Amino acid sequence: MTPAARPTLFGPVMQLGFVVPDLEAAALHWAGLGVGPFFLMEHIQYAECRYRGQPVSFDMSVAVGQWGEVQVELIRQHDSVPTIYSSFVGGSGLQHLGVMTDSVETQLAMLAARGISATQSGSTANGIRFAYVDTDALPGSHPGGMIELIERGPAIDAFFSFVRAAADGWDGDRPLRRLG
Repeated sequence: MTPAARPTLFGPVMQLGFVVPDLEAAALHWAGLGVGPFFLMEHIQYAECRYRGQPVSFDMSVAVGQWGEVQVELIRQHDSVPTIYSSFVGGSGLQHLGVMTDSVETQLAMLAARGISATQSGSTANGIRFAYVDTDALPGSHPGGMIELIERGPAIDAFFSFVRAAADGWDGDRPLRRLG
């Protein structure tokens, strides 16, 4: 008799999120490995964001590229405001694993029953909802184990499709492209 498969708390990992000191250098490094192109979004605007339960406002930019089925997100916080990025142990490296969810609110309620809560959460100016959950704080965890919940919706689905389409057949030209 084979054991029953243990259900997972999260969908499959679709994104690797790295905190980096230099977005351009990091994008060029990944592009040299065949990942990309990367799309740079500078000084992202949030409709609302909370860190450890308190409202927070900070300055960050990201570059996003595709690596097969996995997305690579490069993150650079420009100020020292306390966030999950500025407080990341070591200052750079793999900071989170991104997963999609139908509802951040519903998933957070389910996770709360297991003692897992949001460390940082909010929504972007165009309505994309997200939450980073405190899996880094669980016994036996290690930095870089944080999970980002990304809520499906028209804006994020369209952007992720755009990034995937740009990667299909990419010839290495223009590895870093500014958006906006």
